[in-house]
Amino acid sequence: MKAFAALYQRLDRSTATSDKRAALVAYFRDARPHDAAWALYLLSGGKVGGARRKIAASGELRAWIAEASGLPAWLVADSYDQVGDLAETLTLLLDDPAEGAQDRPLADWIEGHLLAVANQPEPVRRVAVEAGWRQLPAAERLVFNKLLTGALRVGVSQRLVQQALAELSGIDIARIAQRMLGEWVPSPGLLANLLSAEERPEDRQQPYPFFLASPLEAEADSLGPIGEWTLEWKWDGIRLQVLRRKGEVALWSRGEERLDGRFPEIEAAAMALPDGTVIDGELLAWRDDDAQPLPFTALQTRIQRRRPGPKTLRDTPVRVLAYDLLELDGNDLRQQPLAERRTLLAGLLATLGDTRMVLSPTLDATDWQDAAAKRALARERGVEGLMLKRSTSVYQGGRRRGDWWKWKIEPLTIDAVMIYAQAGHGRRSTLYTDYTFGVWDGERLVPVAKAYSGLDDKEILALDRWIRANTIERFGPVRSVRGEQVFELGFEAVNRSSRHKSGIAVRFPRILRWRHDKPAGEADTLAQLQALAR
Repeated sequence: MKAFAALYQRLDRSTATSDKRAALVAYFRDARPHDAAWALYLLSGGKVGGARRKIAASGELRAWIAEASGLPAWLVADSYDQVGDLAETLTLLLDDPAEGAQDRPLADWIEGHLLAVANQPEPVRRVAVEAGWRQLPAAERLVFNKLLTGALRVGVSQRLVQQALAELSGIDIARIAQRMLGEWVPSPGLLANLLSAEERPEDRQQPYPFFLASPLEAEADSLGPIGEWTLEWKWDGIRLQVLRRKGEVALWSRGEERLDGRFPEIEAAAMALPDGTVIDGELLAWRDDDAQPLPFTALQTRIQRRRPGPKTLRDTPVRVLAYDLLELDGNDLRQQPLAERRTLLAGLLATLGDTRMVLSPTLDATDWQDAAAKRALARERGVEGLMLKRSTSVYQGGRRRGDWWKWKIEPLTIDAVMIYAQAGHGRRSTLYTDYTFGVWDGERLVPVAKAYSGLDDKEILALDRWIRANTIERFGPVRSVRGEQVFELGFEAVNRSSRHKSGIAVRFPRILRWRHDKPAGEADTLAQLQALAR
């Protein structure tokens, strides 16, 4: 635990990527294999216990720390409001032990101490938590509390962890990234298997790391001759890979989740693909007789249904718009040029002849001005803009600037009033940075969007001071504020939704600017937002 706490502190205090990578390399080189496996899991976003193995709820932790510290509950709550991070609050409210306990491995603290009491009665779980508080000094107690709250955010991306492992082992980072996809359990042999130089049987069961496009911020004509680029629509669905290997079909989302059983019509169509095929594409809700896809909200009705019934399958049919072929007959095609991969893909899908899996069309444009004109029609077609892919590009992993760009249409906008605020996380845990916005429905403001990006540091500090001075009510960590501050919000699309009280769902809302010039009474209305819905 001591070594992992030292790593956490070093990562948290460093702002240089090279320093963080060096710290990771040193830790993974020296750590016990089982500890290293858990560290990898935690730094990759994993949480101890997860949703099904309860160790301690936040309310329980606040109650337990109040009794352990001898402080009244109101003072604990006020301390939490000031600090903004529950794990840090729990750490600060207790003194260090007079005599430090013997260092205990990270894996033992997690498996033998915390997971051992998961889902046990409250007194059993409380004894285990308080034992950790009494034994651990501040730095290690902070990590212990981070494990309890699931908030181990330390400014390290999964890509950076993979770079450190590649540097340590000499294994290609693409192979490491592929082996880390999906669900895996920390075990003593995990790191050895992950960094094995030999191809392992499970390597063929995993999807390839997805190649992600970067937003196009420069003028399109800065990319050079348009003839060097492949243009496609940017679909608004679920990015996924379709794997047909060893007589089975697997659908993997970009979020590294297998979608088994959720889209049986796609699995059935993929069974007709030749063995050893991997296709990259977009899953969309789409009726065969429609000229364009259904809104993303239609697809949302199916995402969480692990076994959709006949009515769901009938009401919300889906199809895959395929735009890349990564593997054919068991051969990895990722290093072949995009143009060649698409030619093979077109031939494969033509042979398949199934409307549930079709080729994503390319667009012909004489020049960048012509391409811009086509992009301007994107919203009418139910898409988000254009994808620009260099025709000679290989298929890389992660976000790599230069070869794949997303040229999205300008966002829709509304002027909305901030009505709720909540503290952020990590370095912004002491500031109110997460906001809920509403529009007018008659004489009342109804919430329609949440956003936390778009303001600079100076604006965040000013708004934080205003929120604290203009709070009306508190609901746990959330503050209700006076409906006075107006913000221009941008978003990709508006859809009608029975899942939201307002009847409206907006896609990817963010703050464009703080409208100091506009009184709250002149903010937009729900009727105006409804008029934008498709």
